[in-house]
Amino acid sequence: MPMDSVNRRKLKELVDVERASYVTRHPRSKALSDASVNLLAGVPMTWMKKWAGGFPLGFQSARGATIRDLDGHELVDFALGDTGAMAGHSPAPLMEALTRRVGVEGGVTTMLPNEDAQWVAAELTRRFGLSRWSFTLSATDANRWMLRLARMVTKRPKILVFSYSYHGTVDETFVVVDEAGHAHSREGNVAPMVDPTTTTRVVEFNDLAALERELSYGDVAAVLSEPALTNIGIVLAQPGFLEGVRALCDASGTLLILDETHTFSAGPGGATKRYHLAPDAITIGKSLGGGVPCGAFGLSEELAARVMDGVNEGVDIEDVGGVGGTLAGNALSLAAMRAVLGEVLTDDAFGPMEQLATMFSEGVQATIDARALSWSITQLGARCEYRFASPAPVNGGDSFKSSDPLLEEFLHLYGVNRGVLLTPFHNMALMCPATTKNDVTRHQLVFDAAVDELVS
Repeated sequence: MPMDSVNRRKLKELVDVERASYVTRHPRSKALSDASVNLLAGVPMTWMKKWAGGFPLGFQSARGATIRDLDGHELVDFALGDTGAMAGHSPAPLMEALTRRVGVEGGVTTMLPNEDAQWVAAELTRRFGLSRWSFTLSATDANRWMLRLARMVTKRPKILVFSYSYHGTVDETFVVVDEAGHAHSREGNVAPMVDPTTTTRVVEFNDLAALERELSYGDVAAVLSEPALTNIGIVLAQPGFLEGVRALCDASGTLLILDETHTFSAGPGGATKRYHLAPDAITIGKSLGGGVPCGAFGLSEELAARVMDGVNEGVDIEDVGGVGGTLAGNALSLAAMRAVLGEVLTDDAFGPMEQLATMFSEGVQATIDARALSWSITQLGARCEYRFASPAPVNGGDSFKSSDPLLEEFLHLYGVNRGVLLTPFHNMALMCPATTKNDVTRHQLVFDAAVDELVS
């Protein structure tokens, strides 16, 4: 059943039923939302408005892969804070490290180094292969600061991103390319400081010819790329594409920065280690600290030397040069990262997480096949996502066109009303060390029931 042949009237009726059930089942969450008059848009951070149902769930507790909402319902959590809780909610090693840092040793932020920083940097070097690291409070910070350093060492003004890639809230990355090949600010981009097409070149993912053309101008300091697109649905690199990106960067004197914030799901060293990639720099955030705000960027030995040459020539990365922040590398974040990397998201943790993602993906695909749906599901390690297109999209533009907001709302509400939580921004499911086979089976039963109602 192609997406455009879905009975839209029936879909709307099903959504209305689920919306009504959502309101009935969650009176305390609705009361919390109604009372939040002093919060902009009624939520602590405006993205929280994205949840289906008209108001977000209020939660009272979260442990492992389970959330308990204000009305006492327990939900299997496949959203995991949209990747921020990939370690699971409040794993014991993280709680012990935070208690020790705050209560026993003391000192949340001192703007002084401690041994945790060196341990985390060494561990990131072991996992990703890059030898010099610095810490931030988010992947957005890491990307923003890394782009400054790239421009500094190359003395080039522009960057290049792939259409519908996601690199946090870095202003100049919100640029896409239309079907005619024209670049423009992404729809919904709020009042950018400058038109991002003046700072950024953009091409479709998996299009080496377009990349070669845009790099030929010689004005691009760095290609900033996810190893796979993740926030517009998972779009995997086609065979040879990532190697081609590296070769084109080398040929044009362009740096390659890989944003592993979401693709960390591919394994202990992210997609970089899994696919034997060789970036000049890596950025990462969210999941490193188990939900405690943190991020990092890593540089190759050669790139680090170029940065330090600039410092020796008077470039300011120690004060007001726009690289760094008072809270970056704070003791609490570093304690969290050490606990998560050392005791939770260990090398051994990823295999079982990926096996569960495979179970999830194969179950969804079997349902798609059995009901003859023109949908697809794509897996990246411990992460998987279904799209309303078949075959799976190969670039951001195609993935964007496969979106169906009403259908997504139905599936999300149907899940929440039956104890299964997906990521609000898309149909993404992520496994953590606490996720179980029973959790995956529960989603499968709910997914099958939702599809049966849709196609019956």
